[in-house]
Parts: sequence; structure tokens; C-alpha cells
Amino acid sequence: MAVIVRVLGSAAGGGVPQWNCACDGCTAARRAGIDRTQDSVAVSGDGAAWYLINASPDIRAQLLAAEVLRPGPGRRDTPVRGVLLTTAEVDHTAGLLSLREAVHLEVYGTATVLSAVPLIPMLGRYTDLRLGELPATLEGGLTVRSLTVGTKVPRYARPDCGTDWVSALRITDDRTGRAFVYATCLPGWTDRFDAFLEGADVALLDGTFLDADEPARVAGLVRTPREMGHLPIADARAALARHPGTRALFGHLNNTNPLAVTAAPGVTADGSVLLEE
Repeated sequence: MAVIVRVLGSAAGGGVPQWNCACDGCTAARRAGIDRTQDSVAVSGDGAAWYLINASPDIRAQLLAAEVLRPGPGRRDTPVRGVLLTTAEVDHTAGLLSLREAVHLEVYGTATVLSAVPLIPMLGRYTDLRLGELPATLEGGLTVRSLTVGTKVPRYARPDCGTDWVSALRITDDRTGRAFVYATCLPGWTDRFDAFLEGADVALLDGTFLDADEPARVAGLVRTPREMGHLPIADARAALARHPGTRALFGHLNNTNPLAVTAAPGVTADGSVLLEE
């Protein structure tokens, strides 16, 4: 067996195209018939028990589109066991409410994130909810480690909830040692993250922006990508050269990113990745 990774959505907040946006990127996406739902991933160690990495506002459509996540054989049986939250942002947590029909649900995150997300207490009124702090051991033979990579507080949240707001995850198959790293909200490439990535087979990294000038050049924004909590792809490439054995994919693509309307292999992140023995 191995770590199985199913990318459910590869766009930043609002998706591509965004419903109320007529920018060049969204217009091009509409013309090309491209529909990128918002950032979310499913992982499994045995193909039977699956865990979502974040729950986007598009989670219902994403679950219906993924055959491996369909319910059965029992009336309320589902392969979805729980959710691993990497941030408390609305784009990564709003889908929790769509999971309220679950008979049982596990939700993992840092203490900061679990205490900040207002939907979590609400969700506990609808399902048998189990909360757990990272790191965690998952059904199917997977172990999850987390690394705090950012301190950006969501607009709705109280900053006194803590400091561990944004995490990268390293998901390892206990039997083979194969590892998948997820870090689609990465404000900077630190020595700690470099060590965290070392030896991983596949990494899904922050692809929000292609380069540092993109927000100003394309959208007239004042803040830089790093000020918004995102390391541009161009800035990550030099660091990736130190990890030649790691296959790098990019997700969380913003509508300003020209890669959001292309299907270039190794850059876009739609489909499945199997870390084989």
C-alpha cells in the first residue's frame, strides 16, 4: 500500500473563474471551459479510509465528483473519516457545515485553529464529532505531522486564540515511509520548512501567485504575495533545486495566475497522485 492523494480542488478563494469576477483570468477560464474549485485534497493509506485536507466551500461538488469518495455499501457508510485543517480561513473551513450529515466525523488541527473556527461547535450539534490536535495517527496506516509556517489571522477571528494559524502537513505511510507534504499557504521558505520537506516523495505547494509582481501588475493590488501569506512559485524554484527527489505540484492557484488557465503538467494540480512502493 502507499499514500494515495486525490486533489479535489486547485484554486484559491473564490475558485477560477470566480462568480463575480470578469478579470482577464476569469474571462479566459470561462472561454476555455475551465472550472477550478477551491483548494482541497483527500488522502488515504489503504484506499478505504479517506481524510480531507481542508473543507472548501465547494466540498459537496468535490465529493460527488470523486468516485473513490462515494458512499456505500450501507445507507450511511462513507469512506470519509475526517478533516485535517491547515488554516482557519473561510476558504478552508466553510465546507465543514456541509459535512454535518456524517454519522461520525474527526476534525484535526492546531489548538489555535480548533478554537477559532466558529463552525466547529455548530458541527458538534449535528454529528458525533471528535476533535484532535496534530500530530495524529489516522486509520489506514498514516501518520500526520504539522509545522507552523504562518501567523496570518483570518479576518473574522480573534487574534488571542493563539499563534499556530497556518500549518504545513507531512503525511507518511507507516509501512513504507513514503511521504506527502501539503503546504498551499506558505508565506516563506524557511530552514525549518526545508527540513520538513526533506525526503518527501511528492509535495503540493503554494501556487497562489506565479511571481512577486503579479498582484500589482495584474490586479493593481498594493500588498505583495508574501504580505498576503503566499510565497510566489518563482521564489520557490531555487529552494526546490535542493530536493531533486521530490515531485513538486502547485495548488491554490489565484485567478491572476496565468497557470490557472493552462493544463501544463507538473504545475497544475488536478487529478490523483499515488506514491508507489
